Amino acid sequence: MQTLRVSNVFYAPGEQRAAKVNDLFAAIARRYDLLNDLQSFGLHRLWKRRVVRLANVKPGDRALDLCCGTGDIALALARQGAETIGLDFSEKMLEVGVARQRNFKSQISNLKFIHGDAQQIPFPGNSFDIVTIGYGLRNLTSWEKGLEEMLRVARPGARLIVLEFGKPANLFWRKIYFTHLKCSVPLIGLLFCGNPRAYAYILESLKHYPAQLAVAEKMRGLKLANVRVINLLGGAMAVNYAEKPK
Repeated sequence: MQTLRVSNVFYAPGEQRAAKVNDLFAAIARRYDLLNDLQSFGLHRLWKRRVVRLANVKPGDRALDLCCGTGDIALALARQGAETIGLDFSEKMLEVGVARQRNFKSQISNLKFIHGDAQQIPFPGNSFDIVTIGYGLRNLTSWEKGLEEMLRVARPGARLIVLEFGKPANLFWRKIYFTHLKCSVPLIGLLFCGNPRAYAYILESLKHYPAQLAVAEKMRGLKLANVRVINLLGGAMAVNYAEKPK
């Protein structure tokens, strides 16, 4: 098996992974939302709305948004009426999320942000009707463990939704997309964050992440129901959807 060369200061395999990812998000937390808009041309907002629609919030639902970052998905789930927890490993990102919650014109009292590890979720099994993770699975030391934890805390009938960078099946489009991640995105990081390596990390982490088809295969292996892959932007982004059997 070929070993991929690691070339980014914020990427480290194995036990050092969590510390490196934490350093990364501490460095970019204050500019994270702006940089997301710039690198995706604002499309990430549409993709996150797709996640919320798939979550299909019902009265009385409890939702958990893992790797919640600055709170886009968590805030949207709460505004739909779900009793929501936003969990993240980065305290700097959580600080931005809490500030955004306070700045909303209408009070959002059904959302709580907590510091925690998506691979060791601090809740008992069968706790949530909705479990989401947006742009976080790829950053875990073990994405497989992350999915297993999502399943553990999900109630029967719960919706499990993963939004993440993907790998396009079309090789020509994949080359164009990877070139954008290699060249344009680090330049955006340099101009607006002063740190090109922070956004060069995206491509490095994606090289080591098996992407949407492997996530779907793992979901089926966990005996989840209604497993779906929704490719966005030709597979450059993807939503993995599944339900915990009743």
